[in-house]
Amino acid sequence: MDQWACLRMLAVAALAVAVAWTADRLVVFAVRRLPLRGEHASFSLVRQCRAPVLAAFTSALSLAAVPSVGLAPGARGSVRHLLVLTTIASCAWLAGRLVALVIETSVRVTVRRRDPARARRTRTQAGLLRRVCQVLIALVALGAMLMTYPEVRALGTSLLASAGLVGVAAGVAAQSTLANLFAGLQLAYSDMARIGDVVVVSGEWGTVEEITLTYVVIATWDQRRIVMPVSYFTSRPFENWSRRDPGITGTALLHLDHSAPVDDLRGEFEEFLEGNKLWDGRGKAFQVVDTTPTTIVVRALMTARDGGDAFELRCQVRERMITYLREHHPQALPRVPVGTAPGVGPVGTAPGVGPAGTAPGVGPAGPVDAAPPVEQQGASGGSGGHPGGS
Repeated sequence: MDQWACLRMLAVAALAVAVAWTADRLVVFAVRRLPLRGEHASFSLVRQCRAPVLAAFTSALSLAAVPSVGLAPGARGSVRHLLVLTTIASCAWLAGRLVALVIETSVRVTVRRRDPARARRTRTQAGLLRRVCQVLIALVALGAMLMTYPEVRALGTSLLASAGLVGVAAGVAAQSTLANLFAGLQLAYSDMARIGDVVVVSGEWGTVEEITLTYVVIATWDQRRIVMPVSYFTSRPFENWSRRDPGITGTALLHLDHSAPVDDLRGEFEEFLEGNKLWDGRGKAFQVVDTTPTTIVVRALMTARDGGDAFELRCQVRERMITYLREHHPQALPRVPVGTAPGVGPVGTAPGVGPAGTAPGVGPAGPVDAAPPVEQQGASGGSGGHPGGS
């Protein structure tokens, strides 16, 4: 390659960059004069596609100018091959960006007047479609770049006859990966779970944060992230609290003494719900659901807009009812009997002597109030204090 040919090639490259930059400036100037440019799809398209457009335009102009530069025959082939590879890569980059932006713009238009469930489903399907398209674009670009080498073309021709055997071997080797890929498509388009859904998986309560072709990310209530294979959701049962309607019924259990005034407690419960903004007004109930030899089990039911509101409302109901009992009906709190039956003394004590060597008649004669165990004081559901409890 002589010196003048090298300078001409550099001049052509610089001219291509200048032309591409000038065109980019003109387009950006025109788009910025449009109304609502911050929300307009064209503005987003130009802003996110500027770099791949510049790269593709510069590579194509340089490739077109190679024959007129006057390079040496040996150098001309190498330079042309390099520019072809650059053009293919930049065009693939641009195509991936265009696909992502077109899908995102379509999602915004689709979910603008839709219900939340439809919006979550559309975003989930659009995200999976974007990934599939970008993977296909990358594979096509890689194949096109490899086919520019004569050796690879010859190898591809020789392997064409054994393509079936190679496909079977690859399918067996990547069985787990292919299962996850098909499971990802099934999960997105069967509407089993969507981005933003509240789910309970393996005993963990959380929100679906991301769905890919191979895994699903669950954001838990305590800010952890659980990454699970997609095939788990298509082969095992899981709870979806917001598939159709995010509304849910919360429960709070109270263990009380048999003398508890249930009617008064029911009135206090209903009065508390009427003034609480977390209650959605759809349903409520205050019922005795079980009895034991020493206590009764009272269940408070209340509905809420979603799982988070239901958990907070359950906690508030427990606190309010326990405070009301302590202040107005302390005798209704559960009591543990620690006395002995009349005329029967503890084993191993002398007649007329109270328990543990106390004076006659001084020992406990009946039930005394005592703090109930931790599991009996509050209501329902679940240890750990997260919305996943009942």
